[in-house]
Amino acid sequence: MHRLAITMAAAGLFASSAMAAELNTAAVTYKIPEDIDWKAPSSNAGVRQAVVVGDPSKPGLYVQLTKWLPGNMSRPHFHNSDRYFIVVKGTWWVGTGNKFDPDQTVPMRAGTTVTHFANGVHYDGAKDEETIIMIVGQGPVTTTRAEQ
Repeated sequence: MHRLAITMAAAGLFASSAMAAELNTAAVTYKIPEDIDWKAPSSNAGVRQAVVVGDPSKPGLYVQLTKWLPGNMSRPHFHNSDRYFIVVKGTWWVGTGNKFDPDQTVPMRAGTTVTHFANGVHYDGAKDEETIIMIVGQGPVTTTRAEQ
């Protein structure tokens, strides 16, 4: 009987240590990867986006995740403001200039930071693997095509 009580007490301690603590949502909010609301923009079916903070179409800071599906790249374009990136997953391929040439892109592997300067013409995307990037910028952001 004594052995059963010790076993049950140990199991209770183990179970309570395995339970997640509750966080004060006034101090911290979070979203696990499975709960991220990825949306396909109307302009590119090979991309999924999730706004984390703010709204890129409105004034102020925004943070957005962009998921590039394998084999998808944007065409040459530029934005009206600086944008800052961190490659979260995969390899993001980046090219510059208004002539689209995926063979002239440079690989940016996970962990790389990138800055796209306002009005700098570029194109980017994923080649053979899903790639996720985090974008930080000031809205409202506009995109203008610049292909030759």
